[in-house]
This record gives sequence, structure tokens and C-alpha cells, in this order.
Amino acid sequence: MSVLLLRFSGPLQSWGDSSRFVRRDTRQEPTKSGVVGMLASALGRSREDDLSDLVALEFGVRVDQSGSVLCDFQTERPSDGGKAMPLSYRYYLSDAKFLVALGGDEALLEELERAISAPVWPLFLGRRSCPPDEPVCLGLSEDYSGVRDALRRHPWIAADWYRERSGRVELEALCDAGEGEAGFEQPDLPVSFGYACRRYASRRIVRFRVPIDSLPGAEPAIAASPQASGAILPGGHDPMGFF
Repeated sequence: MSVLLLRFSGPLQSWGDSSRFVRRDTRQEPTKSGVVGMLASALGRSREDDLSDLVALEFGVRVDQSGSVLCDFQTERPSDGGKAMPLSYRYYLSDAKFLVALGGDEALLEELERAISAPVWPLFLGRRSCPPDEPVCLGLSEDYSGVRDALRRHPWIAADWYRERSGRVELEALCDAGEGEAGFEQPDLPVSFGYACRRYASRRIVRFRVPIDSLPGAEPAIAASPQASGAILPGGHDPMGFF
């Protein structure tokens, strides 16, 4: 079975599913609505176009590098000097990496592989302020029997400094629940991205854990010191430090 593998890596990511008013939260992993939106952008689809083929894809994600949560305070003031808008709270994941696996119609997966490698519209990790820092597409693979098998066996994609210092022994994975399979509900299944009628439904999700020592190439990299390796330690990274 063909599985399309994606890598979501960047200084900042944000994957909301229930944000309202002045608070814009992020989940700890990519949402299906966010990934479907990225795929639609890569294909050059408009907000009014049909999403049913993308929504039907089997979706799974593995948290290879959990990152940390940041809160950004934002406000807006009209250009005419009028009253400022209320302060808003926007949450992001910093220094996170995720492995995303998609399964389904092979012709569609091949089209998506080409589109993600040369997207019509720019690709963002949940919000426009969150570009990826590595190529997103890892390619179409036939080495796995399905999405869950890919999440259980694909090499760990965490950064070297994270491998050395995280102390993790397992990675969390989430995927669409199968027919009749017990799971929990998450409201991140897009029905329409249209401006006039943006709608979402719920989908059932199952969680499982992947032992790190079962993954190929999971041994931590060896470095003499954080300074010698150029590593960025958790909690000490300024994601806007490139300015």
C-alpha cells in the first residue's frame, strides 16, 4: 500500500481546532483540518472547492519532537488612528517536528506528492506566520502496509540535540479510528473552508505509542557539548532570533 509521508518542522507551528474570540489556541499536534488546508493550497484549490477527496484520506501523525508552547500577545489599530482592537492571545508550538502519514487513492497521493514538492500556494504550518524550515514532502513509500505501520516503523526525525536530551523512550501517535473501533472525538474534520460558510465536523481518533528503540536509526547523535555541536537547548531558543 502506498503511504505519503510528510515532515512538519519549523520555528513555530499552530494547529487550532476550537479557537474563539481573542484566544487562539494550538493543539499539541497537527489537526486534520490544518493538513487538508495545506494540501488544498498545494493543489491550488480555492476555499469554495470541494474537499471530499482530501477529507477521505486516512490521516495519522506522530509526535517526533514535542516542542514547547509559546503565547504571543497581539493587538490591531486602524490606520486612521481609531480605537485599537482588543488584545488577543495566540499560542504556538516552538521547535516541534511531526511525521504525518496519508493513505488512500494512489493516484491522488501521487498528485499530492507532486503538488507539495511544487505547491501552487505557499505552505504554512497552521498559520501564515509559520513557514516550514525543511522540505515538507518525504515522498510516497510502498514500504509500509498502511498509515499505522508507517507511524510505527518510519525513522525518528527529531533533531540531534533533542535526541540527546529529551529522555524520551516512546513517541505518541494519533490516527483516524477504523470502522467500529473505539476512540475519542475531535472537531477538526473540515466540511467547507468557504468564507460565507466555514464548517467542521468531528472525527474519531485513536492514540498509541511507538517505542523509540524499535525505530531505525534511533540512536542519539554524539556531541561533545551543546556549544560544540551548535545545539539549541529546550527553553533557550528565541524563534524570532533570525531577525
